[in-house]
Amino acid sequence: MKYLIFVFTFVFISLGNAKSQPKPEYNLAFDSLPKRWDEGLPIGNGWLGALIWQKENLIRISLDRVDLWDERPMPKIDKLKFSWVVDQVRKNEYDTVQKLGDVPYEEYPAPTKIPGAAIEFNLNKFGRIVSSGLDIQQALATVKFENGVLFHNYIHATKQVGYFGFENLPQKDFSFEEILPVLMVPGYNLKENNAAGNSVEGQGLERLGYPKGRVKKTANSILYHQPTWDGGYYEVLIKWKKFSATKWVGEWTISNHNKAKLPDLVPSSKEPTGWSSHLRWWKDYWKRSSVSIPDPLLAKQYYLEMYKFGSVARPNTPPISLQAIWTADNGNLPPWKGDIHNDLNTELSYWPGYASNHLDLTASFTNWLWKTKEVNKQWTKKYFGVNGLNVPGVTTIAGKEMGGWIQYSMSPTTVCWLMQHFYWQWKYSMDKNFFYTKLKPYVADGVSFLDNIMDKQSHKLPLSSSPEFHDNSIHAWFTDYTNYDLALCKFALNTQNEISKNDTTEVREKAIRPANYLQPFDVNETGLTVSPGQNLDQSHRHMSPYMAIYPLCLLDINRAEDSDIIKKSIRHIESLGTREWCGYSFSWMASLYARAKEADSAVRQLQIFASNFCSPNSFHLNGDQKGGQYSSFTYRPFTLEGNFAFAQGVHELLLQNHGDLIEIFPAVPDGWKDVSFKTLRTEGAFLVSAKKINGVAMEVKIFSEKGGKLKVKLPFKTWVVGGIERSKVKANREIVEMQTSKGETIVFKNAYE
Repeated sequence: MKYLIFVFTFVFISLGNAKSQPKPEYNLAFDSLPKRWDEGLPIGNGWLGALIWQKENLIRISLDRVDLWDERPMPKIDKLKFSWVVDQVRKNEYDTVQKLGDVPYEEYPAPTKIPGAAIEFNLNKFGRIVSSGLDIQQALATVKFENGVLFHNYIHATKQVGYFGFENLPQKDFSFEEILPVLMVPGYNLKENNAAGNSVEGQGLERLGYPKGRVKKTANSILYHQPTWDGGYYEVLIKWKKFSATKWVGEWTISNHNKAKLPDLVPSSKEPTGWSSHLRWWKDYWKRSSVSIPDPLLAKQYYLEMYKFGSVARPNTPPISLQAIWTADNGNLPPWKGDIHNDLNTELSYWPGYASNHLDLTASFTNWLWKTKEVNKQWTKKYFGVNGLNVPGVTTIAGKEMGGWIQYSMSPTTVCWLMQHFYWQWKYSMDKNFFYTKLKPYVADGVSFLDNIMDKQSHKLPLSSSPEFHDNSIHAWFTDYTNYDLALCKFALNTQNEISKNDTTEVREKAIRPANYLQPFDVNETGLTVSPGQNLDQSHRHMSPYMAIYPLCLLDINRAEDSDIIKKSIRHIESLGTREWCGYSFSWMASLYARAKEADSAVRQLQIFASNFCSPNSFHLNGDQKGGQYSSFTYRPFTLEGNFAFAQGVHELLLQNHGDLIEIFPAVPDGWKDVSFKTLRTEGAFLVSAKKINGVAMEVKIFSEKGGKLKVKLPFKTWVVGGIERSKVKANREIVEMQTSKGETIVFKNAYE
């Protein structure tokens, strides 16, 4: 008992001593084990993921790895050319386009994300499960049985290995061999797993046509070797060791195109599993920022979202796909092939990482986009017929096009939305190296594409669309700008203007466009329309016509000329109702309300999302899980973007950037008396902390990581300042401005505290 057997015992000791956030009441806690894969206890580290649940009379651990992909080319998709699509739309002959662009996505099973395997344990010898839960502070899942047996699971925060272990095993009438793990391989060769299915339900695994995998067993290990497409393979390796009559521990990993390896379960060190380093990573993760809000439902959901964010992203991992490391374990391929959707899903998934001070994890997105840039440029030339950079709206893990509804999966403005994440990665960090080596060239290539595809006189796109208005019909195309595409193009050009300010005169004059270079947004009595002559005339799941309000923030409620547009737009959205919304619609709408300073409405959207659109383990299931109370969608395909957009909705209540102005508590409901947050990050690389007590804002603390100009709207009109000379602060009541030094901390306190 010198080594591994102490690890899980130490878990409970450390639990008792834990004092930092998140609070224990934010953990997942059940009086049984979940009976569905999409309600399982989720653990992960960006590379590996697992879901712990009960299938019949078995404990099942669904195993996954982020880069398990079948990347065979999508048939027929390379025959598509944008110029031909334009011609077909003008001739009103769109079925020809659908046969090449969308039918293959539904007809063929690959390219697609694929599942790994599962580990099962027979429950007969353990008796009834009395509780199961997930400690999100330590990323540890535990199942407890009525006879006192404990079953623990975690995936190391930085190593590609997962651990499981039993404690308090009975010593009488019990055989160790009866609880050995059983490896359950995906049904790539099961006839019943050959269903055609569809993109939402997932097609059958056998349709991939893989050879049967090989399983090799020893007395204390199982190795599974599964051939995949085009000579590829992956391996699952499980090892275990008995340490006493009552305790034993196992470990597992999945490799991709490499032989699976695991460390020795009895190393010479006193820390065989790296439990302490695992804890250190999560402790550092949680201390980066925190929020305290008085709504228990929202507080718990927020911390579960941030736990999931810490489970699915690392600097060197592929981006967060639809399900990331928790691929469906139901015998089918995952919903929408588990692919990388850049027409909403990836973007929303990274929203909360910037404000929560996790730029190391948001970097996984920009790192991947940079890595796949040349592949995307080749596709841009092939499909659009011009030079520059665009990115498919739906891609494989290698950045290759997959098709689908091509108005969005091959939209001409996807690169503009992705630019925002390069822009944010710079603005929140003020990293000069990133600015010159990544942001500037990415934006330059993207704007070059726009210049090459736009009409030289009108500066319009040949065709425009707005996700997912009119779905996949020919009517989804517009010959004039949609406000969705227009907002993205304006953002791209504004970004180029901003980052070109310090260029040479010749370069700057070539790059910078005047404010009226593109046409104004189309606005009428409904606020922002879909496109000139087309109002949003029905309830609609995508908030795409309102990109200019959020997330692009081109319209600002603080400007009188924008305020009326924003308010009319929101009143119009309300008038259409939510019957055609998905879960992520409510999360996104919360940020729209927050930007309009309508705090109670923002909170209501978050409450509806958390109560109606999530499974008990907090996964976003797209449909209304309470029988259609708020939406006609009552299905349950699991995707992550709604979860992470929820967390950003909370951030937008507490802290906002409006150009160079930082606002503290911009949209906090009057009923929230005690509210605080610590070290949330803003543009300009400022770390902000603030607190309200009994409804009164008391203090704002700002750390200037890189130095520079600071402009803040304080939540009180009279104040005293510390950390900087009062004479250096320019003030207009609650709005203050100053030049900060690198590493400087400034504290404002309510003068009437």
